[in-house]
Amino acid sequence: MKMKSPQVLMECLLEQGVDTVFGYPGGTILNIYDEFERSGYKEKIRHILTAHEQGASHAADGYARSTGKVGVCFATSGPGATNLTTGIATAYMDSSPVVFITVNVGENLIGKDSFQEVDITGITMPITKCNYLVRRAEDLADVIREAFAIARSGRPGPVLIDILKNVTYEEVDYRPLPVEQHAAHGRLAAMLRRASHDLKTPEPDHGDIQKLLDMIAASQKPLVLVGGGVIRSKGAVPEFRKFFETLNAPVTSTIMGGGACPGSHRLFTGMIGMHGSHASNFAVDQCDLLIAIGCRFSDRVALDPATFARNAKIVHIDIDRSEIDKNVKTDHHIIGDARRVLELLNQGMTPHDYPEWKEWVFSHKEVPLKKDDILHPHEVLETIQAVTGGDAIITTDVGQHQMWSAQYYHFSRPGQLITSGGFGTMGFGLGAAMGAKMGNPDKPVVLCTGDGCFRMNCHELATVEHYHIPVITVIFNNQTLGMVRQWQHLIYGERYSQTDLDRGPDFVKLANAYGIGGARCATQAEFEAALKKAVASGEPWVIECAIDKDAMVHPMVPGGAPVTDFLLD
Repeated sequence: MKMKSPQVLMECLLEQGVDTVFGYPGGTILNIYDEFERSGYKEKIRHILTAHEQGASHAADGYARSTGKVGVCFATSGPGATNLTTGIATAYMDSSPVVFITVNVGENLIGKDSFQEVDITGITMPITKCNYLVRRAEDLADVIREAFAIARSGRPGPVLIDILKNVTYEEVDYRPLPVEQHAAHGRLAAMLRRASHDLKTPEPDHGDIQKLLDMIAASQKPLVLVGGGVIRSKGAVPEFRKFFETLNAPVTSTIMGGGACPGSHRLFTGMIGMHGSHASNFAVDQCDLLIAIGCRFSDRVALDPATFARNAKIVHIDIDRSEIDKNVKTDHHIIGDARRVLELLNQGMTPHDYPEWKEWVFSHKEVPLKKDDILHPHEVLETIQAVTGGDAIITTDVGQHQMWSAQYYHFSRPGQLITSGGFGTMGFGLGAAMGAKMGNPDKPVVLCTGDGCFRMNCHELATVEHYHIPVITVIFNNQTLGMVRQWQHLIYGERYSQTDLDRGPDFVKLANAYGIGGARCATQAEFEAALKKAVASGEPWVIECAIDKDAMVHPMVPGGAPVTDFLLD
């Protein structure tokens, strides 16, 4: 059938099961936005108009991470497109599947420094899994189908489609095609026929599986390290839990692996690395076999690669071959999807137990923190856990509050912690919370943020209020850039250069200005009362918590040091 290309775009989104798009209109993309009204697509696809394109990019990312679906984001050319780049890089570093759709100037204006022209495909090439410049209307459907397949396949990631404006005026033949038939038609079929572009993850080598089982049988002190790859792999978490419970050995996690092993599980040692628990860091230093699944061994985990797991044989399981031996040299590796690798391991696993090893590891667990009249960060997280029954999706920005959230909230399922782990994006949390709530309307969503981070994208409160998105924002307000101040205190001789935030706004008044309820708390009792009121209201809320300016994240290992060289205990 003949269709204008904006209608083809909408039909292709419906083919993919897209129900929500986050975005912001502008001159070049108006033909696509007009299609929402002209052909009634606004009844089939929700469009969330954010306050800023960056907010839209983070919302699409939060939607993707919390649902396992591909997120979708629209923006116009020029600054509209470049405003997406922080969100694209955030999704890229954390392997989040988002399709970003922009419209550039027309073919006749390309390369002429035209109004709001920018080479967005060139700009985003290093931070996308793939990107496209669509010059012909007849290519549009194929490109969209291929983009979604690439975004969700293998190691997931963001894909950008930039469409020339003149293409959005053109009429083209469109053939409806169910998503299950896409791999057999058009560009996607041609790509799959090429040996270098196989979207189907290769079967793990069964000899590699057996070798790991033999290494497990010979081990006396194994440790399992889980990363975000287990979270991203559909169906991997049940297989992972079966694996580590059969192994019956200690389990530690990167921040991106939060929720793969329940935080309250008897085998869980906590997070590893710069702000890892004593139990986790001492365990990785003394284990004789480290089984790392779906992690990158980043500089926040393996701070000193030369001494990391120095007494262990290191086994790395990952879907991305390029990650093997990139940061830490391994003794064995298995290439494959985490779910399939774990499934094969479970078929050959026999029950194990390491009582003496576990006793030694868990003897290093931190003692419970004390309580007094001051509102402490751990009390904020413990209260959120109690009031929501541990069911809340937690989104964060970056800094001290992020580490406290990872340490003190016991995540029990994948997609429950949504944080910028790789890129460390301040301002990520509120947009991500909006996306998570749109994708999970039956789950409470709490944004844990700092006063510095919240200022960066607090304008998205307008979006939260307008669409009645009941996100609860909890601000850890210590009137400083807390993590930077912590480094300045410990490493830079207490020279607090440009980190004091002794300025506005009044966050409660700001929330009220947007028509949102707000509260200010200085004690645990006040916070508990405010949180219960916010949860019961079913409305968005902002709760400001007065935190000690010198509160620090414990433990801490300085960058580049062995993981047991704690600067803070």
